[in-house]
Amino acid sequence: MAKIKHTKNELKAQRDALRRFERYLPTLLLKKQQLQTEMRTLDQKLSAKTGEVEALRSDMASWVRLFSEPFDFQSCLTVTDIRISEGNIAGVNIPVLEGVDFSRQVPDLFESPLWVDDALAAVEQLTRLSVEQAVMERQYQLLKEELRTTTQRVNLFEKVKIPECREHIRVIRIFLGDQQTAAVARAKIAKGKAPKEVAA
Repeated sequence: MAKIKHTKNELKAQRDALRRFERYLPTLLLKKQQLQTEMRTLDQKLSAKTGEVEALRSDMASWVRLFSEPFDFQSCLTVTDIRISEGNIAGVNIPVLEGVDFSRQVPDLFESPLWVDDALAAVEQLTRLSVEQAVMERQYQLLKEELRTTTQRVNLFEKVKIPECREHIRVIRIFLGDQQTAAVARAKIAKGKAPKEVAA
């Protein structure tokens, strides 16, 4: 336990600190609950997004071997911009995907295979889903880190700071009470001696 002064000023400081901790703790608990709720929601969204990617890949499985034919996809489809803004959840700045922009060149229909249009659409959709998934995973990691920090603070307040302040207040009050009792006893002794000395 930290060394404390046994004074009225220290008692006031400890009481103020206890009030401050007890006032701040509910805010931390609420933030912890919000983060847990958001992480559960985000986890469900990530599972759904993973399901979409797997469904798309299984749809593509029947004709994905056509990609082995020589064809320059990069000249037909490129990602021009990934628009990401910043959002805020329970005080945590997170990336929010606004959209993915593609530049799509129409291939020469006479020189390109029949499956190219479907393949370009599938690649575009797969790329978009992959970017969405990556942004969600980054959000999840940021929220997870903040939840860890918030949980540490909640534990610090609940298990260390608040009990420590209460114990300090108890010790100081006992000490001050003993001092007051001793002062009263000294005053009574002094008062008892005073008349005898005057009489002598």
